[in-house]
Amino acid sequence: MIAIDHRFRIWCWLAPLLLVLPLAAFAQTNAGVGFSPITIHDPVNGGTMPGYVFYPSSQASRVTRVGAYELHATRDAPPIAGTKPLVVISHGHGGDDLEFRNMAILLASHGFIAATLLHPKDNYLDSSGNGHAAVLGGRPIQVSATISMLLNDPRWKTLVDPNRIGAAGFSAGGYTALLLVGAVPRFDRLMTYCDENPADKEGICEFLKTLPAPDQSLKSYLGALQKKYTHWGNPDDPRVKAAFAMAPFSVVFGKDGLATVNRPVFLYYGQNDHVLIPQYNVLHIAPLIKSLDGMKMVPNAGHYVFMGPCSPQLAKHLPSLCQDPSGVDRAAVQRQVNADALTFFRKTLVTPSR
Repeated sequence: MIAIDHRFRIWCWLAPLLLVLPLAAFAQTNAGVGFSPITIHDPVNGGTMPGYVFYPSSQASRVTRVGAYELHATRDAPPIAGTKPLVVISHGHGGDDLEFRNMAILLASHGFIAATLLHPKDNYLDSSGNGHAAVLGGRPIQVSATISMLLNDPRWKTLVDPNRIGAAGFSAGGYTALLLVGAVPRFDRLMTYCDENPADKEGICEFLKTLPAPDQSLKSYLGALQKKYTHWGNPDDPRVKAAFAMAPFSVVFGKDGLATVNRPVFLYYGQNDHVLIPQYNVLHIAPLIKSLDGMKMVPNAGHYVFMGPCSPQLAKHLPSLCQDPSGVDRAAVQRQVNADALTFFRKTLVTPSR
């Protein structure tokens, strides 16, 4: 439930303007990387969800174009045999299943399986589910469905260690990752937040005004949302052993809702995030997570620094999405974030947890 994303509705026709960073900029690889598209059953809406799996390969990586993106990975390259830790990456609201391709490729080049998915009704083509239970409660269920598919599919089950699984995500995806390791939201916290922060114009509060039907109060809407939140199952997935959350939507988590998080969590945020203000999001939840493994701030950066650098054309059309304050090098930030994700998951997943 993030009011940032009317800008993403034109993402679909601006996506070809993205400037894609070469993987070589992130780290020296230990292996080639292969990738394959996957299709996942969506237990929330019915139908299917597209996604990708990235994996280590003995075949050297080559540049492969997929739509608007260049991937430094070889489609359907032969995988290196043996089970490996898995990280599933959840995109932000209005994003897509290749939003964090470079993180996935870096992880795969260092011995991980990395999977992505396109969250239905919360992506660059269709954001109609924003603020509804099918997204706020359904996102983690869709990640769990991705994990189950990989563990049961004949092609992938011999490559994934079921005891070494993690989740990563940005913004709404960071919220998703936290749910998967036990965080429990209270949506009525949104009303308290907006009552105390009437000047919040870029993030949550302006969007809240659009949610209730004309004959429904915001309080009743949020109450109904809370009741339906677990309609599709418990978002807490015990198979997920660690969570890496970038600028997560987390104002909905209180002390009680974070008391059940007992797996390692790493938090990342931009110092000047005006969309999900750190004081009420990341900095609010950090001291409440007993299993917090670490936290980093990107100095002077805003919310979108975790997304890919923009071409001049995209920056012209969506300056708020693309422009960073003076002194913030978005490409360098992403190199560091991805390297930190690799370090975190090496620490928390590479040693089998039985």
